[in-house]
Parts: sequence; C-alpha cells; structure tokens
Amino acid sequence: MLQKHITEQTAIFFSVLKWVFLSSLIGVIIGGVVTLFLKILQYSDQSRALIPFHYYYLLPFALVMTVWLVKTFAPTAEGHGTEKVIDAVHKDYGRINLAVIPIKLLTTVITIFSGGSVGKEGPAAQIGAGVASGLSTMLKFSKQDRKKLVICGISAGFASVFGTPIAGAIFGVEVLIIGVIMYDVLLPSFIAGFAAFTTAQLLGIDYTYFDLHFYQDVSLDLPLIAKVVLGGLFFGFISDILVTSLNKSHHYIKNIPINPYYKAFGGGVSVVILALIFGEQYLGLSLDGIANILNPDPQFAQGLPWYAFLLKTLFTSLTLGVGGSGGIITPIFYIGASSGHAFGTFIDPQHLALFGALGFVSVLAGATNAPIAATIMAVELFGLEMAHYAALSAVISFLISGHRSVFPSQILAMKKSEMLEVQVGEEIDKAEVGLENKERNKIQSIRDRIQQQRESRYEKHKKDKK
Repeated sequence: MLQKHITEQTAIFFSVLKWVFLSSLIGVIIGGVVTLFLKILQYSDQSRALIPFHYYYLLPFALVMTVWLVKTFAPTAEGHGTEKVIDAVHKDYGRINLAVIPIKLLTTVITIFSGGSVGKEGPAAQIGAGVASGLSTMLKFSKQDRKKLVICGISAGFASVFGTPIAGAIFGVEVLIIGVIMYDVLLPSFIAGFAAFTTAQLLGIDYTYFDLHFYQDVSLDLPLIAKVVLGGLFFGFISDILVTSLNKSHHYIKNIPINPYYKAFGGGVSVVILALIFGEQYLGLSLDGIANILNPDPQFAQGLPWYAFLLKTLFTSLTLGVGGSGGIITPIFYIGASSGHAFGTFIDPQHLALFGALGFVSVLAGATNAPIAATIMAVELFGLEMAHYAALSAVISFLISGHRSVFPSQILAMKKSEMLEVQVGEEIDKAEVGLENKERNKIQSIRDRIQQQRESRYEKHKKDKK
C-alpha cells in the first residue's frame, strides 16, 4: 500500500515538474512573439500620421491584400483566429500550420492599420497556439501533450494581450468546451499565462487598467443589484444580436456569387462610406472609445449615441465577413461597454461607468460562453469592488445568450435550461435545440385550450347573431 502511494506521488511530482518547465518555456517564447506583434501594431498606428489623407481610404485595398495573402499562403489564418485554434484543438490535437504565424501577424497589422474593425487578441491566441504546435512537433511530443501545450499557447496569447494573466489563462481553457473546464490543463495554462504576461511587461508592453472604486466596501445595495440583474438580461440579448449578426453576415457575404477580391474591395468601400457618415470611432481597435466610456467622469463619453454598439457590430461584421483579419474580442469590449453606457443612460445615469464596465465583461461572457473568465477579468481590470456585480451580470448574460457563440467550434457540454432538449457533445453551431417533450406538451395543451376558447366564442357569437 505504501509503495503504491509513493509511486503515485512520485509520478505526479515529475508530471508537475515537467509541465512547470514546459509551460514556463512556452509562456516566455509566446510573450516575446506577442510583444513583437503588439510593438508592430503600435508602430503602424503611429505611422498613420504620415499618410496625407484619411488612413481608412486604404481599407478596400488592404482587405484585397489580406484575402490574397491568406488564400495564397495560409488558408487556416482566415477570420478572427480563435475559432480556427479551437477547431484545431478539437479535431487535430492542436496541429497548426506554422505559416499561420507570420501570415496572421501581417494580415492583422494591415487590417487594423487601414481601419478594419477587428481585435488583436485572436491573432495573439493563434500565434501562441502556432508557436506551441511548432515546438511540440520539433520535440516530437505525443498528440495528447501537443494538445495540452497548444492550450497553454492560447492562454499565453490571451494573457499577454489582455494584460490579465488569470483571466487570460482561464479564458484559454474555458472557451474550448461550454460547461466543462479541463482541470488537467489549469496549472500549465496559469504558468504559461503568467510567464507570457511577465515577459511582455519586461519587454516594454504597457497595459491599461481602470480603477473604478464605486464602493470602498462590499455593501448590499438592493436597488443597484436589481438594475444589475436587468443589465445582465439586456447584455444577454446584445450578445445574441452580436453573434447572430456575425454569423448571418458571414453566411450572406460568402454566398454572394462574385470573386472574393471584389467582395473584399466592395466591403472596404462600404466601411469607408459608413465611417464618413457616422465617424471614425468605430474603426480599428476603438480603444480610445472604450477608455472614454469607462472613465468615471461622464464628460469623456458625452455625445456617444445610444446605438453605438449597433454601429460597431455592423463595422465588425462587414470587416470580418469580407475577409479582414483580426480578433473579435476587442470589438466585443467596445460593443459591451457602449451598450452598458446606453443602458446606464436610461436606467441609472449616476453609474454610467459601472454599467459600461459590466457591459464590457458581460457581453464577453454571453458571446463567448466564458462567464468565469469574464468575472475574473472584471476584478483584474476594474478592481475587487466589481466582483459581485460582474459575476451576477456575466452569468445572466451567459444564460440569456442561448446556445450560440462567436466561436462555432466550441463543444456544447451543457444545456442552459432544464426546459430545453439539447444535443450535447456536438459543436455548438450543429447542436439541435428544442423544447423537452413535457414542456412541448404543456405548450400544446395551452394552445389547444386557447383554440377551444376561440371556437367557443365564435359559436356563441353566431348564435347571438341569429
């Protein structure tokens, strides 16, 4: 008995030691690569001032170039990055073409530089996963170890871009399977996330945090809690609108029977026209807009239209739909923050920054099915005082958004209501959802009763006329 115990503990010790070393190594490497990516993005942003006209006039040509680069050199670099990584983890043990790394970096920089409404975290996750996959192949790791290391790469990519090592690590694990967290990957993901985040900081990456001290103590404020619950419901519906818009626009644009380069150019022209009509704040990363919304001084977000989140959804859907390269999470941040600002304007103008912050994390939770990572992100970005409100709003948004996601390759392992019959174990876009038989029978019984009452009233009306 003692020998078995010693054998078990020894095996666990060496396994932990192995993954501490590997995840630290991969975290440092990915932190360095992502830092290069972020520095190039920063330099390209500063270079816009050298252009003698509005930088976004280049967008139609940039999108054509992006489509050509992806089609020619790395077809799996298409889209917003994270989706392809999730698909690779589930279907091919995390095997990723190394050509994705330079192509994804280049096409994302081109798209964001020219004003495409995309984010930077999806490419960082795809770059991180690509580095981990390449290292696994070089060292001849088993399929299971490669899959595990690639998940560490995803977490490291998110952590080094967000500046939130815990939330980034959890997000990289939570986003794979809805309703299940892979505990065997938690330790290496945490270590990889911390290593990548620390490396990026040491190499000169500055992160933005928002110190939102709404309360100095965690007090019970029932009216505010009620508004937060309403906010969670609202953000769930916003998440649904976002996911539906992205999926429908991608489907419709894909089925337009013209050359993809014409689509890219036409989509770019459409975004330019929209920018000329509604303003430049919906182009690119929109980080300044997010900072203004989350500033406790309401003057910074003055003039923001209530429908800003709809416009950002439109800009993002068009950019990605016609072939732009970049992430979806940063646009989700703006859509969430601006929808929270709109909600706060109508419901509670005294807490505009609070509801902007809640929208920031709650739409993330609803659109990506990652409420735990979203709650932790709220704490890391906004402070401990946000924890209880963020958890409540994020979980409600996650449930209300239904069985859909901006990442169609997520595996569905739970149903969000006991009244529904859901096919679990499938990719979320393929899972069939319907009412449970007993609930269907209840609804049918109510319909039959209503129909009988209508017929009875009709017969009575006929008799009265006679």
